[in-house]
Amino acid sequence: MNTWDINAIRAAAHLLTSGILLWPPFRADSSEWPRFLGPHQNGVLPTETLPDSWPGNGPKKLWQRSVGSGFGGPIALDDRIILHHRTGNEEQILSLDPLSGEAQWQFDYATTYRDDFGFDNGPRSTPTAYEGYLYTYGAQGKLYCLELDTGKPVWNVDTKKEFKAPKGFFGIACSPLVEGDLVIINVGSPKNGGIVAFDRLNGAVRWKTSHGEASYSSPVAATIANIRQALFFDREGLKAVAVETGKIRSAYPWRPRINASVNAASPVVYGNQVLLTTSYRTGAVVLDLTQTEPKKVWSNDNAISCHYSTPILHRGYLYGFHGRQEWGAPLNCVSWKTGEVQWSQPSIQNGSVIIGGNKLLALQENGELVLVNATEKRYQELDRAQILPSDVRSYPALANGIIYARSPKILVAYRLR
Repeated sequence: MNTWDINAIRAAAHLLTSGILLWPPFRADSSEWPRFLGPHQNGVLPTETLPDSWPGNGPKKLWQRSVGSGFGGPIALDDRIILHHRTGNEEQILSLDPLSGEAQWQFDYATTYRDDFGFDNGPRSTPTAYEGYLYTYGAQGKLYCLELDTGKPVWNVDTKKEFKAPKGFFGIACSPLVEGDLVIINVGSPKNGGIVAFDRLNGAVRWKTSHGEASYSSPVAATIANIRQALFFDREGLKAVAVETGKIRSAYPWRPRINASVNAASPVVYGNQVLLTTSYRTGAVVLDLTQTEPKKVWSNDNAISCHYSTPILHRGYLYGFHGRQEWGAPLNCVSWKTGEVQWSQPSIQNGSVIIGGNKLLALQENGELVLVNATEKRYQELDRAQILPSDVRSYPALANGIIYARSPKILVAYRLR
């Protein structure tokens, strides 16, 4: 990449953070799923049209393949699927053909990470693809930038070594946020930087802010009050950071009152308002961030207290799992405006939710995929199919009518249309 190209990208990033960029960082009509929670970081693919049911025994399986450990979900582009997982003592980044599952390239690096609770030793975060580059963040804190077409490494930063960040309960789980010429992550070092922005082309630190510990929530970006902001739900609560400068514009404490707890759901944005939700008898809060001092719109613990998955907003209503994973969490539909539950469905318990067009897909921990009409009026189930074995925690990716999903040992692709 020549100097003019780099300068052009940086100039575009400045326009983005100034609120006058003429094109979005990801295509508005994208049929791809290039990062955690999809192209718009909200779990919604508005261009996707899903059927009212599946013929026979369910959607058609295109392929499946064995994979290593990890909780990170796949991402789906027109010409490749990317998965970050662990095999043996190496974290592996794997590029696959989306229609056959055959390997295109792989990149490995050594890891010694061990989960203190014996759950899973693989990476927890989902990769991010942007403008020909791929960004991954491993369970041990290694941030990599690779060439998307080849898997060739461009740069890497060992954040555990450089910033002396604590391990946390379950390792590192922040999916990289790319904004303009920055890649921003929740490093979580109380002394050396809680939130850090790196130059996405060379890995140099551009700014760092906050002293909060990392959570298990991935950040999202949004333009709020005409300012481009990165929204983090760290261990303490909300940090709304101006992308261009790294200055914390708004902060709000929201965390469980017991130490053995995590904040894991990503913030959800609606206009100038932001929802935070966690479990452990804490629940959800909607904040208006029009001013620097957040204004609480509503809060409660009886509507949408998400343990680890992020609720999805569709036409003014939230769809998400309410309650602790261990105790069974029903799927709830909740009014964004009031926090009132519109319906609750205990026959779907705990997992992840995404929306394609006007249909909701709930992938349960037991590996069953449920197709539902995305309406607040009543729960209307259309179909369901078993697509994976149990213990499914990773978010799926939806692209071009195909869902890509993984369990601890298997990655599958099913055609939904």
